[in-house]
Amino acid sequence: MIQRIQSVYLLIVTALLIAALFIPVGHFITSTGLTSVFKPLGVTMADGGFRSTWGLFGILLLSSIVSICSIFLFRNRNLQIRITIFNSVLITCYYVVFLVFMFALKGKDTTYQLGWGLILPAISLVFNYMAVRAIYTDEMLVKASDRLRE
Repeated sequence: MIQRIQSVYLLIVTALLIAALFIPVGHFITSTGLTSVFKPLGVTMADGGFRSTWGLFGILLLSSIVSICSIFLFRNRNLQIRITIFNSVLITCYYVVFLVFMFALKGKDTTYQLGWGLILPAISLVFNYMAVRAIYTDEMLVKASDRLRE
């Protein structure tokens, strides 16, 4: 199970998504210089308030759970491919929801500075793609060996 390269890729995806849950994805900076920290769980405002962005946290949490579960589907490679592609769609939805929250929370006199935590799901997309290719290669090898046995 863990000896296969796609399992390693999916483990890396899980680790990156779990790390992305807690790392700030950016900062809102007002014209007066006050800074609000934007994390997937919520925005800590400069005045001490808190605005929840639970949707981002939920998508990342669901995506990390899906990626860890897809590791254990190694006996059913077609389902593993579908689940991994679904995970890629979830990560893409994360970016759409992020943009919605960013524009909804950004004020008129506020600028947004991107954080490096925003790139972790994108790196996860790359590793998801690599996992799908490795799973597909495994499936083709199994089909070829079955054809030789007949």
